[in-house]
Amino acid sequence: MDPEVVEELASGGKEEPATPERRHGIDIFHETRPMWTTMAIFLIPLMASNILQSAQQLFNSILVGQLLGVNALAAISAFFPIFFLLFSFLIGLSNGATVLVGQAFGARDMHKTKQVTGTALFMSLALGAAVAIVGLLLIDGILRAVGTPPNIMADTVQYARVFLFASPLFFLYIMYITIVRGVGDAITPFIFLTVTTIVGVFFTAVFIRGWFNLPTLAVTSAAYAAVVGNLAGFVGMLFYLRARKSPLALDYELVTDLRFDRELSWKIVKIGVPTGLQVVMVSLAEIAVLSFVNHFGSHATAAYGAVNQVVSYVQFPAISISIAASIFAAQCIGARREDKLRDVIHSGVGLMYAIVGTLVLICYLFSWNIMGWFITDASTLATAHTLLMITLWSYLLFGNSAVISGIMRASGTVLVPTLNGIIAIWGVEVPVAYVLMQKIGLPGIWIGYPAAFAFVLTLQFTYYTFVWKRRTHERLV
Repeated sequence: MDPEVVEELASGGKEEPATPERRHGIDIFHETRPMWTTMAIFLIPLMASNILQSAQQLFNSILVGQLLGVNALAAISAFFPIFFLLFSFLIGLSNGATVLVGQAFGARDMHKTKQVTGTALFMSLALGAAVAIVGLLLIDGILRAVGTPPNIMADTVQYARVFLFASPLFFLYIMYITIVRGVGDAITPFIFLTVTTIVGVFFTAVFIRGWFNLPTLAVTSAAYAAVVGNLAGFVGMLFYLRARKSPLALDYELVTDLRFDRELSWKIVKIGVPTGLQVVMVSLAEIAVLSFVNHFGSHATAAYGAVNQVVSYVQFPAISISIAASIFAAQCIGARREDKLRDVIHSGVGLMYAIVGTLVLICYLFSWNIMGWFITDASTLATAHTLLMITLWSYLLFGNSAVISGIMRASGTVLVPTLNGIIAIWGVEVPVAYVLMQKIGLPGIWIGYPAAFAFVLTLQFTYYTFVWKRRTHERLV
């Protein structure tokens, strides 16, 4: 569907002329539809975009597993938690930037919106460069420290080095996409993440098979293809935003704002670092869990990778709903319309249970077939199926917690929700996984996930109910 048609539908079909601030996204303050409908309209391309972010990895895993074998799949699976750890602070900074952009846009201060955008893009580029340098220097030792099986070590290192070298590109692209969503435009990221996915998957096959007289790149095929796909999507998005005269196009004003602004940087860091710290703790926990899994051999590592692929397709919609709720709430706070916050959280939680619950049911009904997309070895397939059965339902609890914390983050409240998450991860998930691994083996590791998700939901809901919603929330920019 043409983006202009989608935007017209999203605005309720009004005939009034669109201002530059309103023509590129959903305006929740001029909607006549119920809030849950408005959020659902925004969510369709947002969820599709977040699914597409993992779609390239999904199809790459299928191609690698089917064409190169289980050890190759294990090699790329072994690096994922480490890259996610290195990616963690970007996630935090992008959340901080989205809150400030959403509040500035809600207040209709486009100058401040561009200032926040320029500062955030500069910070993401600097962070990407730092990750590339540090990661390339330390990756061998990190992989050894987490117990990467020796038979996949060399392939994992080669795969990791390509990703690390391209970190500045990945970080800049993801930050820009996140900020564009912050002004209510979910269509543009969807278009260009589609481009990224299609180009990336195509070149994975090209590099594995050596088509068009290109060299065969074995396990690193997926990594090089990701670089090509992200570059195509990023460049395409820059031209598209400029052609549509988006308020976030890379024009002269935004270029001049691509710099370090001490005040705005501090505000982004103040919101983003606690969020990023929580993601770091999640990543470290995943590395700890991976080290537990690695003790059971490379087939267990391959099962871990396959389960993570399926879980991501349930987890990403939950995260998408949390992002949408946070963006809507930030705009409400920026516009001083706290009367709409109640509708935002009720809509977010309701949509989460409806959408994620449906996906969980589908995955349970067709679990053997879905696991078979990644794994051909019968014993590994059986292991992966068992692990999926144990953990998948609990992502409903994860989603509920994510929506509540996203709402609170929109006001700049991040410290307590972050501490709640860290306590659940390191006080529940990792200890439960370790103890039960000793008692019942590999399935015991996965029981740690539902235990942690139930605990953190209890903490977040308690703080939201008795503290956060009783406060008045002022905008930060």
